[in-house]
Amino acid sequence: MSAFKSDFLRIMSERGFIHQISDETGLDQLFAKETVSAYIGFDATAKSLHAGSLIQIMMLHWLQQTGHRPIALMGGGTSMIGDPSFKDEARKLLTPQDIDDNLVGIRRNFAPYLKFGSGPGDAVMVNNADWLMQINYVNFLRDVGRHFSVNRMLAFDSVKLRLDREQSLSFLEFNYMILQAYDFVELYKRVGCRLQMGGSDQWGNIVNGIDLGHRMEGVQLFAMTTPLLTTSSGAKMGKSASGAVWLDGDMLSPYEFWQYWRNTEDADVGRFLKLYTTLPLDEVARLAKLGGSEINEAKKILATEITAMLHGRDAAETASETARKTFEEGALADTLPSVEVARSDLEAGLGILALFVTAGLAGSNGEARRHIQGGAVRINDQPLTDDRRVVTLQDLGPEGVVKLSLGKKKHVLVRPS
Repeated sequence: MSAFKSDFLRIMSERGFIHQISDETGLDQLFAKETVSAYIGFDATAKSLHAGSLIQIMMLHWLQQTGHRPIALMGGGTSMIGDPSFKDEARKLLTPQDIDDNLVGIRRNFAPYLKFGSGPGDAVMVNNADWLMQINYVNFLRDVGRHFSVNRMLAFDSVKLRLDREQSLSFLEFNYMILQAYDFVELYKRVGCRLQMGGSDQWGNIVNGIDLGHRMEGVQLFAMTTPLLTTSSGAKMGKSASGAVWLDGDMLSPYEFWQYWRNTEDADVGRFLKLYTTLPLDEVARLAKLGGSEINEAKKILATEITAMLHGRDAAETASETARKTFEEGALADTLPSVEVARSDLEAGLGILALFVTAGLAGSNGEARRHIQGGAVRINDQPLTDDRRVVTLQDLGPEGVVKLSLGKKKHVLVRPS
């Protein structure tokens, strides 16, 4: 990797964000001499982004911190199709109302990381539905489609993977890469965008946009991608045993978000501190060197710093204190995740298997049973071995709740309503 002169690319390199750049020297020179507008696209497939998108959001954050202009492109148009890149099957088609509802939620995810406004360095948010939904199909084929070689499109890894596995790739999905390439050109024309960033799975789509920009506008555009990010054990980022690690605090509490990062594998602490926090690199290096039980202190700092960026410092400190009380003092904290059940149901008695599913600690009765058989389940801190156990009002503790625990780190309070 080159020794970059521009602040942004130097930070990206030092913190491990860079996988590929289309023209390192040219992009470095561009950043060094002018304010660069760069974008990342986010399709509206859910009401919130999850932790898997944080690496992209942090790139936009650092772009703004180094004096450049980040563009968050909302995929109101492309979400009508769904990105097929490296997917085994077509995404479920969303209705326009689904997409609009999801966009409302996703927009909130960016507020903690970016300053939006009309100044030269302020972030902007645009929606590709503004131009894609206005396209005249025949004109689009003549003006844009003629620049694409089907032979070349078939050679991209994201397409070859589906075809090699003999999995259907619809004509609808095949058009996605053309629309994404057109987005890049449209953003260049509208706001002077010169760089598209994204995950390594987007390389082919981004390069298509560079080529289209050269053919249609005679302009040099640039691409930069991040590595495919997994945990050291190979788990996909943004997913936990109980589901997606949402960025929306209403979909995943700050405490649960904090706990996700607190449970980081030892080998990932240094890497995640670089990518997901703004701590100085010398402090990151110090924390990454900790071993034995001391690595747990580094994990707490990691969790607190990431949570503070998203949910605020107060929420992060509260989550940290909740964890300390729960694990070190054995106390019941008000901010532990909780679920309400009807008091009448508790009077009649609730089976422990169903209650674990209701609490989100298991995805099915069978999974809950396996946890019990494995000795991982406790009620009010007491080990449970009987999967036919019924929970009633008699199980309410002094605080008026039943504490369900899975392992040492997952706890949910059951509250009668």
